[in-house]
Amino acid sequence: MTTLISISAPEPEVDSAGLEAHRISTMPVVVISPHNQCDCHCVMCDIWKIRDAEEVSVADLERQMDSLRKLGVRWVAFTGGEPQKNPHLPTLASMLRKKGIRITLLTAGLLLDSEAESVVATVDDVIVSLDGPPALHNRIRRVPEAFERLANGVRRLRSLKLGIPISARCTVQKLNHCFLRDTAVSARGLGLDSISYLAADVSSSAFNRHSTPEAERGEKTVLNALEVEALDREIRRLISEHATDLASGFIAESPDKLNRIVQHFRASLGQYEPMAPRCNAPWVSAVVEANGDVRPCFFHRPVGNTRGGSLEEILNSTKALQFRRDLDIATDPICRRCVCSLYIPGAETFGTSYAVPHGREKQHG
Repeated sequence: MTTLISISAPEPEVDSAGLEAHRISTMPVVVISPHNQCDCHCVMCDIWKIRDAEEVSVADLERQMDSLRKLGVRWVAFTGGEPQKNPHLPTLASMLRKKGIRITLLTAGLLLDSEAESVVATVDDVIVSLDGPPALHNRIRRVPEAFERLANGVRRLRSLKLGIPISARCTVQKLNHCFLRDTAVSARGLGLDSISYLAADVSSSAFNRHSTPEAERGEKTVLNALEVEALDREIRRLISEHATDLASGFIAESPDKLNRIVQHFRASLGQYEPMAPRCNAPWVSAVVEANGDVRPCFFHRPVGNTRGGSLEEILNSTKALQFRRDLDIATDPICRRCVCSLYIPGAETFGTSYAVPHGREKQHG
Protein backbone atom coordinates (compact mmCIF):
# COMPACT_ATOMS: atom_id res chain seq x y z
CA MET A 1 0.00 0.00 0.00
CA THR A 2 1.29 3.42 -0.88
CA THR A 3 0.80 6.20 1.62
CA LEU A 4 0.60 9.76 0.32
CA ILE A 5 1.81 12.38 2.73
CA SER A 6 1.03 16.02 2.05
CA ILE A 7 3.49 18.50 3.49
CA SER A 8 2.28 22.10 3.41
CA ALA A 9 4.58 25.07 3.57
CA PRO A 10 3.94 27.32 6.57
CA GLU A 11 1.64 30.26 5.94
CA PRO A 12 3.61 33.49 5.46
CA GLU A 13 3.30 35.90 8.33
CA VAL A 14 1.05 38.87 7.72
CA ASP A 15 2.52 42.30 8.36
CA SER A 16 -0.37 43.59 10.45
CA ALA A 17 1.16 47.02 10.93
CA GLY A 18 1.69 47.44 7.20
CA LEU A 19 -1.88 46.41 6.41
CA GLU A 20 -3.42 48.73 8.98
CA ALA A 21 -2.67 51.78 6.81
CA HIS A 22 -5.06 50.37 4.21
CA ARG A 23 -8.00 49.89 6.55
CA ILE A 24 -11.20 51.60 5.36
CA SER A 25 -13.37 53.48 7.84
CA THR A 26 -15.44 55.49 5.34
CA MET A 27 -16.57 54.65 1.81
CA PRO A 28 -18.70 57.19 -0.09
CA VAL A 29 -19.73 55.07 -3.09
CA VAL A 30 -21.13 51.55 -3.39
CA VAL A 31 -22.21 50.04 -6.71
CA ILE A 32 -24.83 47.30 -6.39
CA SER A 33 -26.06 44.91 -9.06
CA PRO A 34 -29.62 44.05 -7.96
CA HIS A 35 -30.05 41.47 -10.75
CA ASN A 36 -27.50 39.56 -12.82
CA GLN A 37 -29.49 39.19 -16.04
CA CYS A 38 -30.41 41.57 -18.85
CA ASP A 39 -32.96 41.57 -21.68
CA CYS A 40 -30.55 43.16 -24.16
CA HIS A 41 -28.14 41.08 -26.25
CA CYS A 42 -25.39 43.66 -26.73
CA VAL A 43 -22.36 42.75 -28.82
CA MET A 44 -19.94 44.21 -26.25
CA CYS A 45 -21.28 42.31 -23.23
CA ASP A 46 -22.00 38.69 -22.30
CA ILE A 47 -24.34 39.32 -19.37
CA TRP A 48 -27.27 38.27 -21.55
CA LYS A 49 -25.80 34.75 -21.71
CA ILE A 50 -26.39 34.18 -17.98
CA ARG A 51 -29.01 31.48 -17.48
CA ASP A 52 -29.23 31.21 -13.68
CA ALA A 53 -30.91 34.29 -12.29
CA GLU A 54 -29.63 35.82 -9.06
CA GLU A 55 -30.82 38.94 -7.32
CA VAL A 56 -30.33 40.98 -4.18
CA SER A 57 -33.22 40.40 -1.81
CA VAL A 58 -34.64 42.80 0.74
CA ALA A 59 -33.18 40.56 3.46
CA ASP A 60 -29.75 40.69 1.76
CA LEU A 61 -29.74 44.48 1.87
CA GLU A 62 -31.18 44.62 5.37
CA ARG A 63 -28.22 42.59 6.64
CA GLN A 64 -25.86 45.22 5.20
CA MET A 65 -27.63 48.38 6.35
CA ASP A 66 -25.63 48.71 9.56
CA SER A 67 -22.43 48.20 7.62
CA LEU A 68 -23.42 50.89 5.09
CA ARG A 69 -24.12 53.25 7.99
CA LYS A 70 -20.79 52.58 9.65
CA LEU A 71 -18.97 53.11 6.34
CA GLY A 72 -20.73 56.42 5.76
CA VAL A 73 -22.01 55.43 2.33
CA ARG A 74 -23.53 58.48 0.62
CA TRP A 75 -24.17 57.25 -2.91
CA VAL A 76 -25.41 53.91 -4.25
CA ALA A 77 -25.50 53.22 -7.98
CA PHE A 78 -27.72 50.37 -9.13
CA THR A 79 -26.15 48.69 -12.14
CA GLY A 80 -26.55 45.37 -13.89
CA GLY A 81 -27.37 43.19 -15.47
CA GLU A 82 -30.58 45.17 -15.63
CA PRO A 83 -31.50 46.51 -12.16
CA GLN A 84 -35.16 46.85 -13.09
CA LYS A 85 -35.50 43.09 -13.51
CA ASN A 86 -35.40 42.87 -9.71
CA PRO A 87 -39.04 43.20 -8.56
CA HIS A 88 -37.86 44.47 -5.17
CA LEU A 89 -35.84 47.38 -6.62
CA PRO A 90 -38.23 50.12 -5.39
CA THR A 91 -38.05 48.68 -1.88
CA LEU A 92 -34.25 48.43 -2.00
CA ALA A 93 -33.99 52.03 -3.20
CA SER A 94 -36.43 53.27 -0.55
CA MET A 95 -34.48 51.54 2.22
CA LEU A 96 -31.34 53.36 1.19
CA ARG A 97 -32.92 56.75 0.55
CA LYS A 98 -34.46 56.72 4.04
CA LYS A 99 -30.85 56.74 5.29
CA GLY A 100 -30.04 59.82 3.20
CA ILE A 101 -28.20 57.87 0.48
CA ARG A 102 -28.35 59.17 -3.07
CA ILE A 103 -29.62 56.60 -5.61
CA THR A 104 -28.54 56.43 -9.25
CA LEU A 105 -30.15 53.95 -11.64
CA LEU A 106 -28.08 52.69 -14.57
CA THR A 107 -30.41 51.03 -17.07
CA ALA A 108 -30.85 49.93 -20.66
CA GLY A 109 -34.20 51.70 -20.50
CA LEU A 110 -36.43 48.89 -21.76
CA LEU A 111 -38.47 48.86 -18.55
CA LEU A 112 -38.47 52.58 -17.79
CA ASP A 113 -41.93 53.20 -19.20
CA SER A 114 -43.68 50.45 -17.23
CA GLU A 115 -41.75 51.21 -14.02
CA ALA A 116 -41.70 55.00 -14.32
CA GLU A 117 -43.80 55.77 -11.24
CA SER A 118 -41.59 53.73 -8.91
CA VAL A 119 -38.45 55.20 -10.50
CA VAL A 120 -39.41 58.83 -9.91
CA ALA A 121 -40.51 57.95 -6.37
CA THR A 122 -37.34 56.14 -5.31
CA VAL A 123 -34.43 57.25 -7.54
CA ASP A 124 -32.50 60.53 -7.62
CA ASP A 125 -31.09 60.30 -11.14
CA VAL A 126 -31.02 57.94 -14.11
CA ILE A 127 -28.26 56.99 -16.56
CA VAL A 128 -29.43 55.22 -19.72
CA SER A 129 -27.34 53.31 -22.23
CA LEU A 130 -27.36 54.96 -25.65
CA ASP A 131 -25.32 53.33 -28.40
CA GLY A 132 -26.25 55.51 -31.36
CA PRO A 133 -29.14 56.94 -33.36
CA PRO A 134 -32.29 54.76 -33.41
CA ALA A 135 -31.46 52.09 -36.01
CA LEU A 136 -27.86 51.69 -34.81
CA HIS A 137 -28.86 51.55 -31.16
CA ASN A 138 -31.34 48.78 -31.94
CA ARG A 139 -28.73 46.90 -33.96
CA ILE A 140 -26.18 47.01 -31.15
CA ARG A 141 -28.72 46.14 -28.44
CA ARG A 142 -30.15 43.40 -30.67
CA VAL A 143 -33.63 44.15 -29.34
CA PRO A 144 -36.42 45.33 -31.68
CA GLU A 145 -37.43 48.94 -30.97
CA ALA A 146 -34.98 49.25 -28.06
CA PHE A 147 -34.48 52.95 -28.88
CA GLU A 148 -38.21 53.57 -29.12
CA ARG A 149 -38.83 51.87 -25.77
CA LEU A 150 -36.05 53.95 -24.23
CA ALA A 151 -37.57 57.13 -25.67
CA ASN A 152 -41.00 56.23 -24.31
CA GLY A 153 -39.49 55.63 -20.89
CA VAL A 154 -37.70 58.98 -20.84
CA ARG A 155 -40.87 60.80 -21.88
CA ARG A 156 -42.82 59.02 -19.18
CA LEU A 157 -40.29 59.95 -16.50
CA ARG A 158 -40.35 63.58 -17.61
CA SER A 159 -44.15 63.64 -17.55
CA LEU A 160 -44.14 62.44 -13.94
CA LYS A 161 -41.16 64.46 -12.69
CA LEU A 162 -39.92 67.09 -15.09
CA GLY A 163 -36.68 67.83 -13.28
CA ILE A 164 -35.39 64.30 -12.72
CA PRO A 165 -31.81 64.19 -14.09
CA ILE A 166 -31.48 61.71 -16.96
CA SER A 167 -28.17 61.28 -18.76
CA ALA A 168 -26.76 58.88 -21.35
CA ARG A 169 -23.66 56.71 -21.49
CA CYS A 170 -22.37 55.60 -24.89
CA THR A 171 -19.94 52.67 -25.09
CA VAL A 172 -17.65 53.25 -28.06
CA GLN A 173 -16.85 50.16 -30.15
CA LYS A 174 -16.60 48.84 -33.69
CA LEU A 175 -20.21 49.37 -34.74
CA ASN A 176 -20.67 52.95 -33.54
CA HIS A 177 -17.19 54.52 -33.66
CA CYS A 178 -18.15 56.74 -36.62
CA PHE A 179 -21.47 57.87 -35.12
CA LEU A 180 -20.50 59.67 -31.93
CA ARG A 181 -21.81 63.02 -33.20
CA ASP A 182 -25.08 61.42 -34.27
CA THR A 183 -25.36 59.84 -30.83
CA ALA A 184 -24.99 63.25 -29.18
CA VAL A 185 -27.73 64.58 -31.46
CA SER A 186 -29.94 61.64 -30.49
CA ALA A 187 -29.34 62.35 -26.81
CA ARG A 188 -30.49 65.92 -27.41
CA GLY A 189 -33.54 64.64 -29.24
CA LEU A 190 -34.44 62.43 -26.30
CA GLY A 191 -34.33 65.45 -24.00
CA LEU A 192 -31.45 64.09 -21.93
CA ASP A 193 -29.36 66.31 -19.68
CA SER A 194 -25.96 65.02 -20.79
CA ILE A 195 -24.05 62.26 -22.53
CA SER A 196 -20.72 60.63 -21.73
CA TYR A 197 -18.54 58.35 -23.83
CA LEU A 198 -16.67 55.26 -22.69
CA ALA A 199 -14.37 52.93 -24.62
CA ALA A 200 -15.57 49.33 -24.73
CA ASP A 201 -13.75 47.03 -22.32
CA VAL A 202 -12.26 44.12 -24.22
CA SER A 203 -9.39 43.03 -22.01
CA SER A 204 -11.01 42.01 -18.72
CA SER A 205 -13.31 39.15 -17.76
CA ALA A 206 -15.94 41.55 -16.40
CA PHE A 207 -19.54 41.48 -17.62
CA ASN A 208 -19.71 37.66 -17.65
CA ARG A 209 -16.86 37.22 -20.11
CA HIS A 210 -14.70 35.07 -17.83
CA SER A 211 -15.27 32.01 -20.03
CA THR A 212 -14.76 33.83 -23.34
CA PRO A 213 -11.20 34.04 -24.75
CA GLU A 214 -9.89 37.60 -25.03
CA ALA A 215 -9.48 37.32 -28.80
CA GLU A 216 -13.12 36.34 -29.15
CA ARG A 217 -14.23 39.11 -26.78
CA GLY A 218 -12.57 41.73 -28.92
CA GLU A 219 -13.57 40.38 -32.31
CA LYS A 220 -16.84 42.30 -32.45
CA THR A 221 -15.76 45.39 -30.53
CA VAL A 222 -12.05 46.16 -31.06
CA LEU A 223 -11.20 48.61 -33.83
CA ASN A 224 -8.65 47.77 -36.52
CA ALA A 225 -6.03 50.30 -37.63
CA LEU A 226 -8.26 51.96 -40.25
CA GLU A 227 -11.16 52.15 -37.83
CA VAL A 228 -8.99 53.77 -35.17
CA GLU A 229 -8.08 56.49 -37.66
CA ALA A 230 -11.77 56.93 -38.43
CA LEU A 231 -12.50 57.18 -34.69
CA ASP A 232 -9.78 59.80 -34.34
CA ARG A 233 -11.42 61.88 -37.07
CA GLU A 234 -14.87 61.41 -35.54
CA ILE A 235 -13.73 62.58 -32.11
CA ARG A 236 -11.94 65.59 -33.59
CA ARG A 237 -15.17 66.51 -35.37
CA LEU A 238 -17.17 65.91 -32.21
CA ILE A 239 -14.89 68.30 -30.34
CA SER A 240 -14.99 70.98 -33.02
CA GLU A 241 -18.68 70.74 -34.01
CA HIS A 242 -20.01 70.34 -30.46
CA ALA A 243 -17.85 72.92 -28.71
CA THR A 244 -20.93 74.44 -27.09
CA ASP A 245 -22.00 71.04 -25.73
CA LEU A 246 -18.52 70.52 -24.31
CA ALA A 247 -18.48 73.95 -22.71
CA SER A 248 -21.93 73.50 -21.17
CA GLY A 249 -21.21 70.01 -19.87
CA PHE A 250 -23.83 68.36 -22.08
CA ILE A 251 -20.92 66.24 -23.30
CA ALA A 252 -19.46 65.18 -19.96
CA GLU A 253 -15.87 64.50 -21.03
CA SER A 254 -13.20 67.08 -21.73
CA PRO A 255 -11.45 66.99 -25.13
CA ASP A 256 -8.46 65.31 -23.44
CA LYS A 257 -10.64 62.52 -22.06
CA LEU A 258 -12.33 62.02 -25.43
CA ASN A 259 -8.92 61.69 -27.06
CA ARG A 260 -8.00 59.03 -24.52
CA ILE A 261 -10.67 56.82 -26.09
CA VAL A 262 -8.58 56.84 -29.26
CA GLN A 263 -5.47 56.08 -27.22
CA HIS A 264 -7.25 53.10 -25.63
CA PHE A 265 -7.93 51.53 -29.01
CA ARG A 266 -4.43 52.37 -30.25
CA ALA A 267 -3.07 50.56 -27.21
CA SER A 268 -5.13 47.50 -28.07
CA LEU A 269 -3.33 47.44 -31.44
CA GLY A 270 0.08 47.91 -29.88
CA GLN A 271 0.36 51.43 -31.30
CA TYR A 272 0.28 53.12 -27.92
CA GLU A 273 1.56 52.22 -24.48
CA PRO A 274 -1.44 51.58 -22.20
CA MET A 275 -1.60 54.02 -19.31
CA ALA A 276 -3.67 53.65 -16.17
CA PRO A 277 -6.15 56.46 -15.49
CA ARG A 278 -6.08 58.39 -12.27
CA CYS A 279 -8.11 56.23 -9.89
CA ASN A 280 -8.65 55.56 -6.21
CA ALA A 281 -11.73 53.35 -6.61
CA PRO A 282 -10.56 50.52 -4.28
CA TRP A 283 -10.22 53.04 -1.43
CA VAL A 284 -13.47 54.97 -1.94
CA SER A 285 -15.90 52.48 -3.53
CA ALA A 286 -16.89 48.85 -3.87
CA VAL A 287 -18.96 46.77 -6.28
CA VAL A 288 -21.46 44.30 -4.82
CA GLU A 289 -22.74 41.77 -7.36
CA ALA A 290 -26.13 40.04 -7.36
CA ASN A 291 -24.56 36.85 -5.98
CA GLY A 292 -22.99 38.77 -3.09
CA ASP A 293 -19.44 38.95 -4.46
CA VAL A 294 -17.63 42.13 -3.42
CA ARG A 295 -15.06 43.58 -5.82
CA PRO A 296 -12.72 46.57 -5.39
CA CYS A 297 -14.00 47.67 -8.83
CA PHE A 298 -15.68 46.06 -11.83
CA PHE A 299 -12.48 44.54 -13.14
CA HIS A 300 -10.51 43.14 -10.20
CA ARG A 301 -11.30 39.82 -8.52
CA PRO A 302 -13.71 39.56 -5.57
CA VAL A 303 -12.31 39.97 -2.07
CA GLY A 304 -15.27 38.37 -0.31
CA ASN A 305 -19.01 37.68 -0.40
CA THR A 306 -21.78 39.37 1.56
CA ARG A 307 -23.59 36.05 2.05
CA GLY A 308 -20.83 35.21 4.52
CA GLY A 309 -20.23 38.52 6.26
CA SER A 310 -20.83 42.25 6.34
CA LEU A 311 -19.50 44.63 3.74
CA GLU A 312 -17.41 46.39 6.40
CA GLU A 313 -15.81 43.09 7.45
CA ILE A 314 -15.08 42.12 3.86
CA LEU A 315 -13.50 45.44 2.94
CA ASN A 316 -11.20 45.21 5.96
CA SER A 317 -10.46 41.50 5.70
CA THR A 318 -6.85 40.41 5.35
CA LYS A 319 -7.47 39.60 1.69
CA ALA A 320 -8.85 43.07 0.95
CA LEU A 321 -6.15 44.84 2.96
CA GLN A 322 -3.42 42.92 1.15
CA PHE A 323 -4.99 43.73 -2.19
CA ARG A 324 -4.99 47.48 -1.52
CA ARG A 325 -1.50 47.36 -0.04
CA ASP A 326 -0.07 45.57 -3.07
CA LEU A 327 -2.01 47.43 -5.77
CA ASP A 328 0.13 49.80 -7.81
CA ILE A 329 -2.41 51.28 -10.18
CA ALA A 330 0.20 52.84 -12.47
CA THR A 331 1.77 49.45 -13.26
CA ASP A 332 -1.04 46.96 -12.66
CA PRO A 333 -1.94 45.30 -16.01
CA ILE A 334 -5.68 45.41 -15.31
CA CYS A 335 -5.57 49.07 -14.30
CA ARG A 336 -3.45 50.02 -17.30
CA ARG A 337 -6.17 48.76 -19.63
CA CYS A 338 -9.08 50.13 -17.60
CA VAL A 339 -11.86 52.00 -19.39
CA CYS A 340 -13.93 53.07 -16.37
CA SER A 341 -12.12 54.61 -13.43
CA LEU A 342 -13.20 56.56 -10.37
CA TYR A 343 -11.20 59.25 -8.63
CA ILE A 344 -12.49 61.22 -5.65
CA PRO A 345 -9.94 63.88 -4.65
CA GLY A 346 -10.37 64.05 -0.91
CA ALA A 347 -14.01 63.09 -1.50
CA GLU A 348 -15.06 66.64 -0.62
CA THR A 349 -18.28 66.05 -2.55
CA PHE A 350 -19.43 63.73 0.19
CA GLY A 351 -18.62 66.04 3.07
CA THR A 352 -15.80 64.06 4.58
CA SER A 353 -12.08 63.57 4.14
CA TYR A 354 -10.47 60.57 2.49
CA ALA A 355 -6.77 59.96 2.29
CA VAL A 356 -5.38 57.92 -0.58
CA PRO A 357 -2.42 55.86 0.68
CA HIS A 358 0.97 57.44 0.12
CA GLY A 359 2.28 57.04 -3.40
CA ARG A 360 -1.09 56.32 -5.00
CA GLU A 361 -1.51 59.94 -6.09
CA LYS A 362 1.17 59.37 -8.74
CA GLN A 363 -1.28 57.65 -11.06
CA HIS A 364 -1.55 59.15 -14.50
CA GLY A 365 -4.62 61.28 -15.10
